[in-house]
Amino acid sequence: MGKKFIVTAIGKDRPGFIADVSGLIYENGCNLEDSTMTSLSDEFAMIFLVEGPEEKPEQEPLEQRLLKECRRLEKEKDISAFVRPIRTGTPGPRKTTVSETLHVEGLDQAGIVYKISRYLADRNINISNFSSRMSRSPETGAAMYGIDIRIEIPKGVTRESVDDGLMKIGNELHVDISVG
Repeated sequence: MGKKFIVTAIGKDRPGFIADVSGLIYENGCNLEDSTMTSLSDEFAMIFLVEGPEEKPEQEPLEQRLLKECRRLEKEKDISAFVRPIRTGTPGPRKTTVSETLHVEGLDQAGIVYKISRYLADRNINISNFSSRMSRSPETGAAMYGIDIRIEIPKGVTRESVDDGLMKIGNELHVDISVG
């Protein structure tokens, strides 16, 4: 088993963006294990989990080769790409009792993400996935904000206490927060 890396890339959304970044992974003998990608405004962002081949002593280390390729993408394609090595091994079992999804909807305003994520962090509730979007109300044209957050509630934290705390935040921000 080779080394694992997280490769992130951000740049102008255009045809060929994914091909440019996945090309550097393929050309260096790496295997793409997992990914998430999205378009934000007119920018495109991606995160790849890749595993590289076993390194040979006569070769330049894979991490160095990937970093050079990232710099090449910056110069030639205007893509900001980064490589981060990660520890290999099987992750241990998470000490959670339940995974839930939070849904948040309301008028767009500063502080929604911060107040909800701070509340969760203070209770040792992990966010495993986060997706948000801004849209316009068809009736008024007002900016509306929606969030879907996948959370992992640890042992010792009751669902009722989570619901109560989120309801207080929802009331303070005048947004609807539901768990389920």
